[in-house]
Amino acid sequence: MDGKGNRTPAIGIDLGTSYSCVAVWKHDRIQIIPNDQGNRTTPSCVSFVDGERLIGDGALNKAAMNPANTIFDAKRLIGRRFSDSKVQDDMKLWPFRVIQGPFDTPKIVVSFKGEEKEFLAEEISSMILGKMKETAESYLGKVVKDAVITVPAYFNDSQRQATKDAGAIAGLNVMRIINEPTAAAIAYGLDKKSDITRKINVLVFDLGGGTFDVSLLTIAKGGTIEVKAVGGDTHLGGEDFDNRMVDHCVREFKRRWNKDLTGNKRALGRLRFACEKAKRILSCSTQTSINLDCLHEGIDFSMKFSRAKFEELNICFFSKCIEIVETCLSDAKMKKSCVNKVILSGGSTRIPKVQSMLQEFFERKELCKSLNPDEAVAYGAAVMASKLSGNNHKSCRDLLLLDVTPLSLGVGVLGDIFDVVIPRNTPMPTKKSKSYVTTKDNQTCVTVKVYQGERTRSTDNHLLGKFRFSEIPPAPKGVIKFMDTFEIDANGILTVTSEIISTGKTEKLTITNENGRLSNEQIQKMVNDAEKYKQEDQEYKKKADALNALDDCIYNMKKKIKNMAHGKSLREMENAITDITKWLEHKQTASIVEIQRMQKHLESVADFKPNVRDNTYDFKSSASKKIHNAGKFFKNFVLRQKV
Repeated sequence: MDGKGNRTPAIGIDLGTSYSCVAVWKHDRIQIIPNDQGNRTTPSCVSFVDGERLIGDGALNKAAMNPANTIFDAKRLIGRRFSDSKVQDDMKLWPFRVIQGPFDTPKIVVSFKGEEKEFLAEEISSMILGKMKETAESYLGKVVKDAVITVPAYFNDSQRQATKDAGAIAGLNVMRIINEPTAAAIAYGLDKKSDITRKINVLVFDLGGGTFDVSLLTIAKGGTIEVKAVGGDTHLGGEDFDNRMVDHCVREFKRRWNKDLTGNKRALGRLRFACEKAKRILSCSTQTSINLDCLHEGIDFSMKFSRAKFEELNICFFSKCIEIVETCLSDAKMKKSCVNKVILSGGSTRIPKVQSMLQEFFERKELCKSLNPDEAVAYGAAVMASKLSGNNHKSCRDLLLLDVTPLSLGVGVLGDIFDVVIPRNTPMPTKKSKSYVTTKDNQTCVTVKVYQGERTRSTDNHLLGKFRFSEIPPAPKGVIKFMDTFEIDANGILTVTSEIISTGKTEKLTITNENGRLSNEQIQKMVNDAEKYKQEDQEYKKKADALNALDDCIYNMKKKIKNMAHGKSLREMENAITDITKWLEHKQTASIVEIQRMQKHLESVADFKPNVRDNTYDFKSSASKKIHNAGKFFKNFVLRQKV
């Protein structure tokens, strides 16, 4: 794009655990795009209800009343295994059902159109990304294809690739996957470029709904952003704070009435919604109340919640955030006194205790809050998207991003030891090699297992993939050498190649379903499914619009005949309205064409004019015949619907 809008612009998407945000470069600046409700962030929520699929605000509104079929937290599942202890812990709190799919992948189960449907986390995430794509297209008036999507800095290779797959399913060309705190730093660097007269060290503290990230970066005059170190927890955020509040309320309910709420999914959904609202209030007030009528078995629940109690329940999480900041500084070999700026990103940074603990750690240093913490990540992603699409504006042209690997990468060797090939916080893109030898005499095959993590024992880390080398020339142990080459692209996604040095034979790592990655065939099927759901959504909306138009027609007809003189024509019109009103009770089975035909007939019946001589109504020529024919049509149609 040339910065003048001559081509369809690329968008930046912050795919959040709780809320998502989309932005674009337009008129020489970044614009956050509001959704169809006028909100600048959209709930990362999908609900299946009454034959309709809702995404965003509409889905969130159904969460309390339709908990089993309203999906949130897909980001906490993406790229993970069903057997993951964190997934198992989350399942106890979710009102929707998660089952074990093939190759230990988690699958979300909902009831939709009278049957059970199973979805991977990638599919749910793709629905949210599709909503952000549609939001941008509505705003720009153009089809959008290219996007930069952000992920937590501490996402591993599987989680990054799964996010990229979700983008593909949504019909997006994912130009780049970038880290959320890095995107926030880009946003800050662009917003404050005039203030940067020398190299400054910036710490980005990104605490969102489901993940926590901290990044230490250096921003140079001119726009070069170099990431020095990253740290974080992909399972720490605002929803964990909500869960602590929910647990406390459940215990309090049991203490008062000796009744257990944990089996009542609807009650838990309502309670979670109330706790999340209370948490937000406690960021600006010291006390609030949770009031829920008929929460469980007809019992009303009411309790006061103080900010002090909220902080007491979550102090362990807040302290963990500060510990991760310390580790990040240690990895970068930087003293906290050398940090010039501390940038806040993510909605959970609004919590006063989080801010006070962070400020205390940095010895009362002022925290940067100039950008909306809910929007900073999408803002930075849009800057990167604009640069990658060829924007020649100086702010984008000068941007140079030097990111680092979030986790160490290596192979499992003899004794279940994790041998690191690429250490964490290595600048990306990168390529490193390491040689290995056979461990047995006349060994003819070897299995190369690739892991990601920081534990000494290989099996304590995340297995990314494995491949088998066969037809190795027989030789004493230690004679045959292998060269394993690890290559990480700009998205932080890994390719591993292994070569037998003596023969030149190579094998390349292909991560399959067994490792949680989707095949091209699966992605294509999901793309087709996504298009099918999109068409179904559009058909549902068209039908709803047609029904609303018919309702309006009935309402207007009733208004018109309200003051008509009694007579045969009036009775026939009233009968026609009665018949069509009854028919509307069976509207679920009618097609759009049938609804529109019904409206057309009703409009023909209402075709009348006033008679000024006797203050009654005369029908236009053949109107009585129209009423008679329409009445027959209504009766026949209702009979057809009943058969």
